[in-house]
Amino acid sequence: MNIIVFITLFPLFGFLFLSFIQGAISRENTSIIGICSIVISFFITCFYSVRIIENNNQIFTQMLWQWLSINGFNIDFGFILDRLSLNMLFVITGIGLLIHIFSSWYMKSKEGYSRFFAYTNLFIASMSLLVLADNFLFMYLGWEGVSVCSYLLIGFYYTKSQNNYCAFKAFILTRISDIFLMISIFLVYNQYHTFNFQQIKFVSTFLNLENIYDLNFITFFLLLGVIGKSAQLPLQTWLSDAMVGPSPVSALIHAATMVTAGVYLIARTHFLFLLTPEVLYIVGLIGIITILISSVSALVQNDIKRILAYSTMSQIGYMFLALGVKAWSAAIIHLMTHAFFKALLFLSAGSLILSCKNEKNIFKMGGLRKKLPFLYINFIVGGASLTSFPLFTSGFYSKGDILFRVLQSGYFYFFLIALFCSFLTALYTFRMIFVIFHGNNTHEVTPSKNLNHNIPLFILLLFSTVFGSYILPPLLDVFPVSFFLKDDKFILETICSILSISGIYLSYYFWIKNLHWVDKILNFKLMKYLHYFFLKGWGFNWFYNISFVNFYLFISKILSFDPLNKTINYFLRIICVFNHYLLKTSNGYMRWYAASMIVGINSFFILILFYWLNLNLVL
Repeated sequence: MNIIVFITLFPLFGFLFLSFIQGAISRENTSIIGICSIVISFFITCFYSVRIIENNNQIFTQMLWQWLSINGFNIDFGFILDRLSLNMLFVITGIGLLIHIFSSWYMKSKEGYSRFFAYTNLFIASMSLLVLADNFLFMYLGWEGVSVCSYLLIGFYYTKSQNNYCAFKAFILTRISDIFLMISIFLVYNQYHTFNFQQIKFVSTFLNLENIYDLNFITFFLLLGVIGKSAQLPLQTWLSDAMVGPSPVSALIHAATMVTAGVYLIARTHFLFLLTPEVLYIVGLIGIITILISSVSALVQNDIKRILAYSTMSQIGYMFLALGVKAWSAAIIHLMTHAFFKALLFLSAGSLILSCKNEKNIFKMGGLRKKLPFLYINFIVGGASLTSFPLFTSGFYSKGDILFRVLQSGYFYFFLIALFCSFLTALYTFRMIFVIFHGNNTHEVTPSKNLNHNIPLFILLLFSTVFGSYILPPLLDVFPVSFFLKDDKFILETICSILSISGIYLSYYFWIKNLHWVDKILNFKLMKYLHYFFLKGWGFNWFYNISFVNFYLFISKILSFDPLNKTINYFLRIICVFNHYLLKTSNGYMRWYAASMIVGINSFFILILFYWLNLNLVL
């Protein structure tokens, strides 16, 4: 029996049920319904993973319904479950389940408890639909579904106008990108006469080289269509502002799943990008520039969640870089390891913020390592994995594999920038950790002993270590080669290890041993300007406001007065004036009518006389 559809249906049923009975049941029952729907999807995913591994990469398909059939034009909606979609489902349902369990503790004292679980269930349903769809159109339904959920969850605390602004910003920027995705889907059908991924892949193997020009447009628009969702240059500005939502939302949508949808779509259509190496180079170029911009920006941030947001941009950039050099497996491996340690960091950050009475500024914390030892360990392990700390962490193997594949590809400048940004990652990550957990204590905090808080964090902690590198290969059917320390990788891994440890040491030296060095540097006017420039994300928001937003508001203000309507109203007023005075002529007095007739007849004869005199003069 084929039960793939239930992976999507159970979270969808959870959303519908929680939406209809809003507030009618207790919070405990609400969380049970929200969590159990994800548990069922996760177990179904595990069931199919065993079957795929046992049956030597068998591909499962399930036809749902025929949406359209007109004169040979057929659109079928169905599911496809292969290695790629299976890996994504483990991230969506597995990490999604842990985040749901954590959320039952995190949201217990907040308003909108049932609404929160309804939104997150809808998100899981939409994201699973996105990765299971067997064609572009069905995939696009899930693609837009996660956008709606992102808007709802970013603006979850809707009573604050700033949160609504950030939600609108995320929604609009991703919509700009989605326009190009729609164009690419139309171009795909025009070229292949089908939306089905498997059929397009089959036809691409026999593609005539004369059609490569059109194919460049397809892959280029596909790339433009995914950079918004994955927060890559130049549509990356929404992600740092999206941190106004609850911390579990940041972990679920903006670290583990939604932002990786672009990586998934490029990997799913890699057979098209292989035919267009120029566009594939642009994928890597966008990735490496985003890595550089976000790494430098994270180095000067004070908000803990914004630091993690910029680190997410940079890690997605590493995935794009891997895709650009055709390292498909390396990109997906890093996608999964990143989901583990970044979810760990975001959830730990959420717990930390609650403990510090909603304080997010890292320089207003400090000295928390003794009072919050479990969170301290989580940050150390998650941060170490993010910085590719050697041997002990899963991030070391996944990111090391990407760097090695970039070096192998011959893009030496990409490799050098990626290596430098790996050092910056260690610098800003442990800057955050040392400032928060070392130094002088400023907060009275109490560690949480709730199982719903501790168990998800412990599981994510475990998978962020080298243990995750043992679990992932059976799922991917690809062992992380860097784990075996082959001779041709040993030098690179040694360099990466030195950079990672050096970044950690410099963070300790500058922000623990010699904390006043920042003030000394910022005394220079140029450095103060650079600091402000990087703090504001390299001025992208300013540029967009000047170039697009203000111009749009200016045009909107003009159109709000409706100049065409004013022109029509002008003629209307003239008619009203004439009507006003003409009505006065109908006053009911006979003498007025007689005088009017005499004046009218005399005026008529005067005009005839004037015309006759002019005619005689001409003759």
